[in-house]
Amino acid sequence: MSEEIQEVENDEEELFEHYRFKSDPGQELLRIDKFLMDRLPGTSRNKIQIAAKNGNILVNGNVVKPNYRIKPRDEVSIVLPYPIREIELIPQDIPIDIIYEDDYLVLVNKQANMVVHPGYGNYTGTMVNALVYHFDHLPHRIQDYFGRPGLVHRLDKHTTGIMVVAKTEQALTHLAKQFYDRTTERRYHALVWGDVKADVTVEGHIGRSLQNRKVMTVFPDGDHGKHAVTHVKVLKSFGLVTLVECKLETGRTHQIRTHLKWIGHPLFNDLEYGGDSIQRGTTSGPYKQFIQNCFDLIPGQALHAKTLGFVHPHTQEWMQFDSDLPEGFSEILKKWETYTQGYLS
Repeated sequence: MSEEIQEVENDEEELFEHYRFKSDPGQELLRIDKFLMDRLPGTSRNKIQIAAKNGNILVNGNVVKPNYRIKPRDEVSIVLPYPIREIELIPQDIPIDIIYEDDYLVLVNKQANMVVHPGYGNYTGTMVNALVYHFDHLPHRIQDYFGRPGLVHRLDKHTTGIMVVAKTEQALTHLAKQFYDRTTERRYHALVWGDVKADVTVEGHIGRSLQNRKVMTVFPDGDHGKHAVTHVKVLKSFGLVTLVECKLETGRTHQIRTHLKWIGHPLFNDLEYGGDSIQRGTTSGPYKQFIQNCFDLIPGQALHAKTLGFVHPHTQEWMQFDSDLPEGFSEILKKWETYTQGYLS
């Protein structure tokens, strides 16, 4: 019996599974797709072959072809798109902002207050419900269309911005490998409480809070959670709040929100991480009203996935997309600009 090690990544922006296996000393020569089918019940040979063609299967650290034959003591790893759980995907005619689409993928500019995928308490009204409807009403489908949106990353309910969604198995597998290898480029704009004085790289394991399982927290000693890195660049300071750009090196659940809170700069109007109350400034009535007026412009945290770059799974060309800040976010920045000018004058 071979030694088997399973690693499962299920973070907010890494919807794929990573498995590792080590063949035993008496392993007979066997095609790698047959070897993996025996160890991954419920995974079709076609999925495994697509994974191999996209470079998602490695033996002893090297990419192999579908006809590779396993040898004794080989170390095999495979990255597969994370399976959609047993939830019926109901097509719904919900408006979505599609900024690019071809036969292999679609780029969506996600709006605030929209859940990405159906789940407990949100079985309808999600972005995936809208995409299923959109896909069902396309004038044509290419040969390997697989009938559902292929997610390789997510955005929180109140986070806005760019998401890529695969339309074919091949595109889904190819994109999953890029997210796993961290070769994509993801940049976010966030408004945070406090005056961030300089650019900073935040490193700290992120895992579910031991006190409240609904939120994440940083474990600086690395005793819990997973390694996470966020690069923070100052774009504009308003004194009491700062507009920053966050570049993700990893994709943990609530990573930006958790890391920024940890360094003392929670996201403006973050309902779960303490940003929805006054963290900086006076206690005067006019100031409280000013902050409330800003809060009223967005339903949750001021966080926008502004830029996304990746290699196109079919053309192999680098593609990069940028999106404007949503109206509410932009209005908040205008209000702070006006407030700061009046405060300093």
